[in-house]
Amino acid sequence: MLFYSFFKSLIGKEIVVELKNDMSLLGTLDSVDQYLNMKLLNVEVTDAEKFPHMLAVRNIFIRGSVIRYENGNSIDELFFTVISSNVRLNPNDAPFNQSIILSTVCSHCAFPIQR
Repeated sequence: MLFYSFFKSLIGKEIVVELKNDMSLLGTLDSVDQYLNMKLLNVEVTDAEKFPHMLAVRNIFIRGSVIRYENGNSIDELFFTVISSNVRLNPNDAPFNQSIILSTVCSHCAFPIQR
């Protein structure tokens, strides 16, 4: 549910989705479900020479199981917000450190979705 909550917070923002067939799509996230299926609006393929058949596509539904990576402009801040709201801290633990969590969870603003 952590990734689902995160992607729900990205609705309306522009993201890049890399598929397992090496196609990368840039678009505005319109919806996401619990299986991480996504609907993108105003889609542009990043490598038009390799995938010319995708030039006519404007809106697309992507099955979650074919997604390799996703990234966007403000992912670090949004992901930190979702992580921090889902982390339970023991008062006896060390102080909460944002940079440790981001470096642990983020990998250069790209989140691998393992299935």
